[in-house]
Amino acid sequence: MSKNILISTGGSGGHVVPATIFYEHLKKDFEVSLAIDVRGSQFLNKKQYDIEIIDTPKLTKNIFILPFQIFLIIYLTIKSFIFLKRKKIDILISTGGYMSLPICIASKIVGIKIFLFEPNMVLGRANKLFLRFCKKIFCYSDRIKNFPNDLKHKILITPALLRKEFYSTKLSGVIENEINLLIVGGSQGAELFDNAINESIIKISKKYKLKVFQQTNLKNYEKLKNFYSNNNIEIELFDFNENISNFMSQSNICVTRSGASTLAELIFLNVPHVAIPLPLSKDNHQYENALFYKNKGCNWIMNQSELNESSLANKLISIIELKDEYLDKKNNMRNFNYQNTWININEKIINIINEN
Repeated sequence: MSKNILISTGGSGGHVVPATIFYEHLKKDFEVSLAIDVRGSQFLNKKQYDIEIIDTPKLTKNIFILPFQIFLIIYLTIKSFIFLKRKKIDILISTGGYMSLPICIASKIVGIKIFLFEPNMVLGRANKLFLRFCKKIFCYSDRIKNFPNDLKHKILITPALLRKEFYSTKLSGVIENEINLLIVGGSQGAELFDNAINESIIKISKKYKLKVFQQTNLKNYEKLKNFYSNNNIEIELFDFNENISNFMSQSNICVTRSGASTLAELIFLNVPHVAIPLPLSKDNHQYENALFYKNKGCNWIMNQSELNESSLANKLISIIELKDEYLDKKNNMRNFNYQNTWININEKIINIINEN
């Protein structure tokens, strides 16, 4: 009899995208459904998935609101308990985050097997909370910060999880006569990239033939469109839900935040990139993500505090002019990904589920 698998996710695109990838890998062999919060549901096509909304609140430090939120989490845990029993769930896969709390607590009470997923190079707090209760945790490395040494036997190292369309997308080309610059802010967009790097973009456009692909959100769309139009710079603006693999394949250099999914996608498509980690990311995990790939010779890192009117332009111009290092990065990315195929990852995930 086929196992019933529930994938818990929500919050940002960094949690939701891997959940949909697990879903695609498992749907042919198992009965699969998604538990997601309202915020996270905006990052997927609801018609493609069997979903249940469990809208967990983010815990606050406000002592007046906190008791109400704790009560709500208890209520959602009971709701999750009823849902798990009704759906006869055998296995839970959690992609982490505070939204996973009720469903993971209920799964532990019911005795459901729990698998965790940690794509970052710092162990997330929700994953750390449930690590002792899980069967295994899918990771991209066994050198994750804050990971208890006595539980490292639970780590299952897998190549980066990528959406299926990436495996049929052509690799990024090299810089020749035109700079195709990709700017990626992540699922929330990056206010920094919509404002603080404008002078650098103008400086580059005066030196090279430049086309820009920029990820942004709706509220900044018109402002950015006017900025590029006023400076005669060719631009394609897009949001998080569009097919980013298409923009990556057309780009020959990138400026990006350091979410785990975005970096994995850039590495897979061989796009040399300057990573500017979000300094306020929990436990500085974006910096650790970028550093992991920098140590593999796959990218450059700039701290946000280094940014001024010309620093990013100077960095990109240096990369463009001194092409040997740029080509080394592309070669290192190719070597890093040689085992990352849809079939390899699919077989690994299904075998682990069947073994447990």
